[in-house]
Amino acid sequence: MFVPFFETLRRAGVPVSLREYLTFLEAMRAGLATYDVEAFYYLARAAMVKDERHVDRFDRAFAHCFKGLEDIPAEAVMEAVNLPEAWLRKMAEKHLSEEEMAEIEALGGFDKLMETLKERLKEQEDRHQGGNKWIGTAGTSPFGAYGYNPEGVRIGQDKSRHQRAVKVWDKREFRDFDDQIEIGTRNIKVALKRLRKWARDGAADELDLPGTIRATAEHGYLDVQTRPERRNAVKVLLFLDVGGSMDAHVKIVEELFSAARAEFKHLEHFYFHNCLYEGVWRDNSRRWNAQVATTEILRTYGPDWKCIFVGDASMSPYEIAMPGGANEHWNQEAGQVWLSRAREQWPDHLWINPVPDSYWGYTQSIGMIREIMDERMVPMTVQGIDEGMRMLTR
Repeated sequence: MFVPFFETLRRAGVPVSLREYLTFLEAMRAGLATYDVEAFYYLARAAMVKDERHVDRFDRAFAHCFKGLEDIPAEAVMEAVNLPEAWLRKMAEKHLSEEEMAEIEALGGFDKLMETLKERLKEQEDRHQGGNKWIGTAGTSPFGAYGYNPEGVRIGQDKSRHQRAVKVWDKREFRDFDDQIEIGTRNIKVALKRLRKWARDGAADELDLPGTIRATAEHGYLDVQTRPERRNAVKVLLFLDVGGSMDAHVKIVEELFSAARAEFKHLEHFYFHNCLYEGVWRDNSRRWNAQVATTEILRTYGPDWKCIFVGDASMSPYEIAMPGGANEHWNQEAGQVWLSRAREQWPDHLWINPVPDSYWGYTQSIGMIREIMDERMVPMTVQGIDEGMRMLTR
C-alpha cells in the first residue's frame, strides 16, 4: 500500500532509492510505528530522506499522500482503513479526557464507531453531501468532513472546524525547508555547517567515555576522565556592505549575520560601503570617527582565516577601478587594489551576493567584482551558501 507514497516522493524530487524504501518497509513490519501517526511520519522521513534540503519536498509529498481517503485508490480503501482503527483507539486512550471517553462509550464505543465506518465504506459508492448517515460532507454523520458530530472521524478535510474530531489522520502541516525556497536563519545555519574544522579547546568539562573505560580498566576502580568540548575551530572574517542599494537586503543580511554568529566561535566582522577601501568600521553609528584601517586588519588576521564579503556589488565601475571613485570620500587607491590585497592575504575568500544570479549579467560592477574575486561569488540562497562553503573548504 506504500508504493504510491514511494512514487510520489520520487515525483516530488526526493531522491529516495529502492534500498531506502525497503528499509522503511522493514521498519514498518517490525512494528516501529504501528499506532502513532507522528511516529509513522518521522520513521518514513528518517528512512527515506538523507539530506535536510529535501525535508520540505518530503513533507509536501507526505501531506499529499495521507491527506484523506479521497486520495487513496478505491481498491486500497478497505486495506487502508484498517490502519487508522488502531491509531484512533491508541491515540484516543492517550489524549482524550475521561469525560470524552465516557461520551464515546455511551454512543457505542470505538469498536462500534469503526465497525460502522467500515460497513458504510462497503455500502457507499458515490460522494454524499449532508445528512446524518453516509460518509460525506456538511452533515452530522460521525464520518466525513465539514460537518459536526461529537465523536466524529474526519475524512478528507484539510482543517479543523469544530475541534471535535476524534483523530485527524489526514491533516499534516509542515514548515517549508528546501534549498530553492526563501532563505531563513535556520536554513543558513544548515548551509554554514559545511564550513567546519573540529578541535578541542577550553576547560575539560565533557565526559571522555573511551578514556574513562580505559582508565578504569587500568586502575581497577572507576576513574572518570574528562576532556575539552569539541568545537568548530574555523576562523571567519566577515565584511558586510551597508547603506545605499543594500538597504533593500537588510533583513536577509541580518539573518546571515545571526546564523554566522551562532555557528562560528571565531568570528570577526566589519562594515564597508560598496567596495573595500582604506578603512572599515565595526559600528555604523560611528563609521566616520571610529574607522579601523584596512592595513591593520590585513596585518592582524593571518591567511588561516576564511574571508567572506557580503554585498550586492552594485555600484559605479569607477568606484572599483579609479582612485577618487568612491561616492562618499576621496580614496587614494582604487577599490580593486584593496580587494586584490584582501584576496592575496586570505586565499580562502568568497563573495556572497543577495542579488539573484540571473541578474548579475546586467550590472557591470558585479562582473568586475567576480573577476577580482577569482569568480568566487555565490548568490545568497541556501544552495548558493552551501556551494560557497564548499569553495572555502577546498
